[in-house]
Amino acid sequence: GNSGGPLVNSRGEVVGVNTAVILPAQGLCFAIPVNTARWVASRLIQHGRIRRGWLGLGGQTAKLQRRLVLHHQLAADSGMLVLHVEPGSPAQSARLQEGDVIVRFAGESVSGVDDLHRLLTESRIGTPTPLTLIRRAEKRAVEVVPVESRAAN
Repeated sequence: GNSGGPLVNSRGEVVGVNTAVILPAQGLCFAIPVNTARWVASRLIQHGRIRRGWLGLGGQTAKLQRRLVLHHQLAADSGMLVLHVEPGSPAQSARLQEGDVIVRFAGESVSGVDDLHRLLTESRIGTPTPLTLIRRAEKRAVEVVPVESRAAN
């Protein structure tokens, strides 16, 4: 039950890996699912590191106005609001701007930061990928080419 150990169910099957424990919070533990641990372990064995795509932008999850969601027939009522675009980044090359709201990436709905991060897999690195955004109530499609995350190097 402490950080770093296996998380098992009542049958003794490993269902996760404990990553942290907060003792003052009555022993509250955090864990990652076993399938995520397997995926990470296989990538570490294969490449010695985890490879992730990077666009070079910062943002936050933001609600969209209902009229925009209905007008553009969006799958979600929120997206990722772009707050910062790194100079020289793939996002800048694709002409993303502060204030844009990303609503689709690689053909999948983006309802916030977590969705975009989940979609920036190693298979997207170097691959031109469609991205849909809302800019001043207008829906636009651009193409962006993610690069390998510097944090992965």
